[in-house]
Amino acid sequence: MVSPKTALVTGGAGFIGSHLVDRLIESSYRVVVMDNLKTGRLRRLPPEVNFHHADVSSAAVDEIFIREKPNVVFHLAAQISVRDSIRNPVPDAEANILGTLRLMHAARRHGVEKLVFSSTGGALYGNPDTLPCREDHPIRPLSPYGLGKSVGEMYLELYRQTYRLNYAALRYGNVYGPRQDPQGEAGVIAIFCMAILENKQPRIFGGGEQQRDFVYVKDVVDANILALNDEVVGPYNIGSGVGTSINQIYAMLGKVLRYRKKAVHSPARLGDVHRIILDSTKAGRDMGWQPKTGLAEGLELTAAYFRGALRRTPA
Repeated sequence: MVSPKTALVTGGAGFIGSHLVDRLIESSYRVVVMDNLKTGRLRRLPPEVNFHHADVSSAAVDEIFIREKPNVVFHLAAQISVRDSIRNPVPDAEANILGTLRLMHAARRHGVEKLVFSSTGGALYGNPDTLPCREDHPIRPLSPYGLGKSVGEMYLELYRQTYRLNYAALRYGNVYGPRQDPQGEAGVIAIFCMAILENKQPRIFGGGEQQRDFVYVKDVVDANILALNDEVVGPYNIGSGVGTSINQIYAMLGKVLRYRKKAVHSPARLGDVHRIILDSTKAGRDMGWQPKTGLAEGLELTAAYFRGALRRTPA
């Protein structure tokens, strides 16, 4: 009998990571999770997961690779707040640059077959010259967060050329769906859902006409699994290819949740791009990825989850 492959998921107790863990278990992987639990939640993980409470920027990384011998690595652990990266760029770099470097160095030393890196499309290109934005567009981040992700990608390409470490870098649009943190500042759909359900007046930064490329979390998980193909190498945009304004999102959620109050508007935030729409043609061509969940359906599913979250301990 062939032993199952081992997948290491950093940030596996988080929003996207926990959905990926579920899919890997369904696909008969032995799953190992490393998470510092700053934003992750242990209750999201199934009991069969081998969990390590550790930070990717710590020396524990090498010990975990020695003990667990992962075949593939999904690197989702990160400092994810654009605002925090501007306020405190040094901790952001420690997590998103040095942490990524430590992880890929361990992956190279211990013979990992493939490393799939969760990058960003929303913060990498800055305010693009052309839309939808392709992978060959110049990288011009407006925040240390976006810069850190671009440096991580450059290190991965260097390690591929120098050490033959196979990798794929998935540049996500604005990921949303069940389990997203409604208390943070990155997940506008989750934040709106909980504010509306708790009858609090939601806040929109700027005029609300800024556009984002929203992609449902389970479609992002699909991309991670498809990226394990040996032929899938380098950066890939993972988005819907459709721009939707924050005002449109608010109006759509208002209909889903039967909420009619207007939002409060505050000044635009430093580091936010005005419009970003991703061209995911390359992902479709190289790995057969297409988003399956339309925005209307995804908002219904997300709203239903947060309705339930008010009646139970959040997952």
